Amino acid sequence: MSKSKTAAKGIATPTKSSARTNIVLDAHLVARVKRLAGAKTTREAVQVALDHYARSRDYSRILSLYGTDGVAKGYNPKVTNPMRIR
Repeated sequence: MSKSKTAAKGIATPTKSSARTNIVLDAHLVARVKRLAGAKTTREAVQVALDHYARSRDYSRILSLYGTDGVAKGYNPKVTNPMRIR
């Protein structure tokens, strides 16, 4: 059994945990997301937009660094940044 085109792109396919709904969307905004994301359908565009929004608001990985000093031992910004103005 082969994967569908949307599954191959990483777009979720309907599952038991999916929610089906009818909503009114701004046609210009949907068209913009389709163009930017390369989505063929409105469903793909909405899925991409929701995924992007959720990922951009998830700060858990950044917050997990709290208290770990956040800088590798031996880090020297003067050495590692070749574009630094002297």
